Amino acid sequence: MMPVSSEIRRGTDRFVRREPGRITRHSLAFGDSYDPDNLRFGPMVCHDDHLLAVGKGFETHRHSDLVIVTFVVSGALEHTGPEGSTRVEAGSLAVLRTGSGTDHSEVAVAPQTRFVQVWLTDDEPPAEPSYDVVAGDEVEPLPGARLQVLRVADGQVAALPAGALSHVYVARGALLRSSLAEPLQEGDAYRFTDEPSHEVTAGVDTVLLAWTFDAV
Repeated sequence: MMPVSSEIRRGTDRFVRREPGRITRHSLAFGDSYDPDNLRFGPMVCHDDHLLAVGKGFETHRHSDLVIVTFVVSGALEHTGPEGSTRVEAGSLAVLRTGSGTDHSEVAVAPQTRFVQVWLTDDEPPAEPSYDVVAGDEVEPLPGARLQVLRVADGQVAALPAGALSHVYVARGALLRSSLAEPLQEGDAYRFTDEPSHEVTAGVDTVLLAWTFDAV
């Protein structure tokens, strides 16, 4: 069993990749940003924050044995796969289950499109891939893996969900200084192992992406 712990991961420590029309900030080791001590967090093997210009993104490419969860922070993203094209607006969640393999693309269709994307390993992929835009602010893309979008108004207090593992990302806004840390800014994250629920206070209107995993 991993020890009880809380860790702050600052957005300024993320590996940044810049290409024409795209800036990507990686939280976990990815590609040539290899870090043997930061390969995954539970089933999470990728946690990226992308900023795209209109018409830029990721042309058709293939994935397998993953569940890919996307939250659009601003702008709008067009996802194209075997099922056709879907426009995902700011504030929305989408889930791609890749099954044993599927081709897809993701392209910005509005200025300053920013989205946070998480890849989860899927040990029992479905027979057929699927893509769904989620109604609401909560989704369980895999058994024992849950995401809540917490929208916290300026000055309000939010209770962070507890789990065997918890990952809480400041997608927009900022949190005030607390017993856990100095203020957290956009791009910062908490990583908790076997921690109870904690309360945090928003310094401005804030959006948190709070993942919990039942198993370490």
